[in-house]
Amino acid sequence: MPRYGSMSARLLRICLIAALMTAWSKPSLAYLKFGYDVNGKSRTLKWTSSPVRYFVTDTGTDGVTATQFQVAVSKAFDTWSAVPTASVSFQFAGYTRNLPGEDDGRTTLGFVDEPDLDRVLASTSYLIDDVTGDLIEADIFFNSAFSWSVAAAGDHARWDLQSIATHEIGHLSGLGHSEIGETESTATGRRVLSTGAVMFPIALGLGDISGRTLKADDIAGISDLYPDGNFSRTTGSLSGHVLKSGRGVYGAHVVAFDTRSGDMIGNFSLSTTGQFSIAGLRAGPYLLRVEPLDDADTDSFFDVTEPTDVNFRAKYYERLVIVPRGGDSGNVDVKVVAK
Repeated sequence: MPRYGSMSARLLRICLIAALMTAWSKPSLAYLKFGYDVNGKSRTLKWTSSPVRYFVTDTGTDGVTATQFQVAVSKAFDTWSAVPTASVSFQFAGYTRNLPGEDDGRTTLGFVDEPDLDRVLASTSYLIDDVTGDLIEADIFFNSAFSWSVAAAGDHARWDLQSIATHEIGHLSGLGHSEIGETESTATGRRVLSTGAVMFPIALGLGDISGRTLKADDIAGISDLYPDGNFSRTTGSLSGHVLKSGRGVYGAHVVAFDTRSGDMIGNFSLSTTGQFSIAGLRAGPYLLRVEPLDDADTDSFFDVTEPTDVNFRAKYYERLVIVPRGGDSGNVDVKVVAK
């Protein structure tokens, strides 16, 4: 099953291949974000000005013309910019003959034929100024070795371009992967049973168009990265630690379940102390669940060198946690046990 996202670095170019992803993050985040070091300082990967101007290549692929491609990705960009609690926006700047991945200072989206990447639907890459740390461009290539569709209702034999573009534009904006979803192991990998976020790392399937619509986790992520003026005042956060035998658990998946709406927003414990924080929550009671990262490969989320712990049983916190408006729940320690 084709999957989304892997990030590796070479000089100024950071590549995020839509199959496996390495993420960098800090503890106090509502969502997994990307980051990098410039001159000894850590930076969060994000655009510092808006609108973000982008180009599309002037050639299509089998079943998708250049014009149809532009329309589909424009709808995907509009999906993110329409989030009312986020301040990011995008602007189509025209067609180009340049391909994604060329260091030309233009954010470019287009088709590239990569038959050897037989599990990669698309890829996002970044070009960063190694002096200022500013994000110069972010390109997305769509692998024309796959069959693509722009049909309004999807095509059961092709991948939906708008859905995959929506996922990749989340990466282009600086978001990492979400673990809100469910899979099962098969002889050829993992099969997705359900997803609760556009940013889940494994594509749902041919013809699926559900990825055109953002979920609560995606909305919290883009709002945390590009908050509007009222975001921090009108929402709250839930934070604490995941502990096993008195020690912090790194890489545990923590999910806040809104008992009124059924919305799920998640994050990870992102330090050796097991610290986690989930922001962007509306005030009220939440059910808290902690689980190992076992519905996707761990390197879809973290570098293989990180001390990710998956050897523990899923655990619901013993009581509901109250999130205040404009504030934090206070420390919540969730104790898990080994499998």
